[in-house]
Amino acid sequence: MTKMRQFDVTPVSARLAEEPVSLLQFARSAGRNMLEVIPAETLRETYVRGPLNIHYICDPEMITELLVGQGRSFPKAKFTKDIIGSAVGNGLILSEGEKWRQQRRRYSPLFAARNLPVLARHFAETGMEVADSLAENEGPVDMAQIAPASTLTNISRVIFSGNEEVSAEQIRVGLIAYFNYISDLSLFDLMGLPKWLPRKKWVVSKAPVTKMRDLARLVIEQRRAENREEPQDFLDFMIEALKTDFEDKETTVDNLLTFVVAGHETSANALAWGYYLLALNPEVQNSIRNEILSVRASGPIEFADLEKMPLLRAHIKETLRLYPSAAFFARDATADVEIKGIKIAKGDALFYPVYSLHRNERLWDAPAEYRPERFMNTNLPRGQYIPFGDGPRICIGAQYAETEIMVLMASLLRRINFSLSDFEIPEPVLTFTMRTSGPLVLNAERVS
Repeated sequence: MTKMRQFDVTPVSARLAEEPVSLLQFARSAGRNMLEVIPAETLRETYVRGPLNIHYICDPEMITELLVGQGRSFPKAKFTKDIIGSAVGNGLILSEGEKWRQQRRRYSPLFAARNLPVLARHFAETGMEVADSLAENEGPVDMAQIAPASTLTNISRVIFSGNEEVSAEQIRVGLIAYFNYISDLSLFDLMGLPKWLPRKKWVVSKAPVTKMRDLARLVIEQRRAENREEPQDFLDFMIEALKTDFEDKETTVDNLLTFVVAGHETSANALAWGYYLLALNPEVQNSIRNEILSVRASGPIEFADLEKMPLLRAHIKETLRLYPSAAFFARDATADVEIKGIKIAKGDALFYPVYSLHRNERLWDAPAEYRPERFMNTNLPRGQYIPFGDGPRICIGAQYAETEIMVLMASLLRRINFSLSDFEIPEPVLTFTMRTSGPLVLNAERVS
């Protein structure tokens, strides 16, 4: 294999807990940065027994058995539902049992590869606009702001476009308030305290959620009334799916907002970290840029182009290894199981620190280093790399997200070169998703 660069530069990493964390410390710290309460041993060991009934699992075989095998029916952790339930309702992320199975079956066709060329055209339009803007305004730029702005624009295009009664600015302001609301984690929810105990959010009010639910109902009703012959965006595909599989209106609103949440910040974070890694590794950036230009030198990046960009795809996979947007998730055991000699009792909490799994020194060679060639013509053991989860509840929008990230990044890299600035690089923090702790300022310059 051709060596892609002459040296490695270790990217910024998170600080995990070096000392045992009490339940109260866990709740307090997790609300600010979940990474601070994950034991640092999870970077060195594949299984760590936590306090009380907590299991930290980084063993690929155990992960596969618990997500795909005998633990596949274990539900999302209660505190996860408490944290985001008020924002996304009982849609695909949080529903369980038959209700979840019905929704999964109903919405899987939305994310089929046959629909992605249509969606990719919207992504390409956004990408070219962002590239033009950066080319006209060269210099330091906060990619932690640019990246979410671009995915927010995509959401407006593929879900809220063509709405005569609501302006693009109203949508933008409403979505920002909505994302700020769901990212504010409650200490009481993390501690699993009863729902009747007051939360800080109650004082702030649920207005951001209420407004977004009202807006979602409005755009769904308007789009149904249009009755378009050919689907032109994601919302059209969603409404088309519901023509043959009935769903009550509030569940449809739940799922629309679920797709909005899942499709915005996760992709935005991957983009921001991905640009940083390219600035840190200019030789790789140049190689990827040459690859993109050889495939599509001008005009909109098309979905069919992406299969001809293996270096770009490997870079994105390595970005999601080092900085997985869904860096942590949890399940509640609903039965006694024993896997590889580890006994898990009914009621135990199963914690999957994906950040640690992807950087575990027992599983990866030089785990803290950026090496996109890991994903060139290689097959990893199942359960070792799970940026989108695994098993029946693997992220339904994984291919959508990968397409969005690739199209946006390819569109920018054709026109823009990213390099490190004099600003300090922020650390990763994990609340609702893993984001930067502050501005991620890079130098953006037109490619000559």
